[in-house]
Amino acid sequence: MRNLWIFVSRYNAFFFFFIFFAIGVVLTIKNNSYQRSVTLSSTNEIVGDAYGRLNVLKRYLNLGQVNDSLAMENAKLKTQLLVLQNVDSSKVIKVSDSVNQQQYTLFAAKVIKNSISLRNNYITINKGSADGIVKDMAVISPQTGVVGFVQDVSEHLATIRSLLNKNTAISVYIKKNNAFGSLVWGDGNFDFKKALVKEIPNHFNVKVGDTVITSGVGSFPKGIEIGRIVKTGISTGDSFMTLEVSLFNDFSTLQYVYIVKDRLATEQKALEEQLPNEQ
Repeated sequence: MRNLWIFVSRYNAFFFFFIFFAIGVVLTIKNNSYQRSVTLSSTNEIVGDAYGRLNVLKRYLNLGQVNDSLAMENAKLKTQLLVLQNVDSSKVIKVSDSVNQQQYTLFAAKVIKNSISLRNNYITINKGSADGIVKDMAVISPQTGVVGFVQDVSEHLATIRSLLNKNTAISVYIKKNNAFGSLVWGDGNFDFKKALVKEIPNHFNVKVGDTVITSGVGSFPKGIEIGRIVKTGISTGDSFMTLEVSLFNDFSTLQYVYIVKDRLATEQKALEEQLPNEQ
């Protein structure tokens, strides 16, 4: 306290000057209309600019919440699109509850970890069993293309076995001629932008630029575009051809994914388990 008093005493002239200067400014503004108008105008401009910058900061801080909201909205729209794509136009069916009758439902999830440079790549997302996620569900990207399958699930998190994994195979076909094949990744060339389609019979006419889509066999809905064929002359020495595909989905920029819930998956799995083992 003594040091504070010494400091004030030593610089009392400065403090008195500041106090009287402030009083003079207040009296000048209060008693002169021109100065008051200029001061109010300048103050409003400064305050307005400050509020503008603060709003920009608030919008930036809320971007994550906005992105989550948009991802969930897109999931709803894609679910409706899948319903329309799988409608059999040759049949007229009156459905009283379209939500319970639709086969596929999408869940939006945020990617919190992703690898693309390993031989077996995995993705971690922020949704788990508490959100209805179960093992082996199909995963697609928000733009177009497939991502992989749900591998393991905890209460609030899940891992995805990426397409960029030697243990992942997806049933596909060539869009123009319905030639079935299997989409895999690797065989020595681990480019996250490309994959291979194997087991296409040699008698099919396949050209560079043809589109590869999901066949509907397995967990993926039918008709999801995966990529375009960029190479057809890959020899395998048997009656099948192997094709190189440029993937539409860019795994290096994944921020959100959609988990596909198939309403008939459990029923289909139980039925297929009853088939006799031919091995």
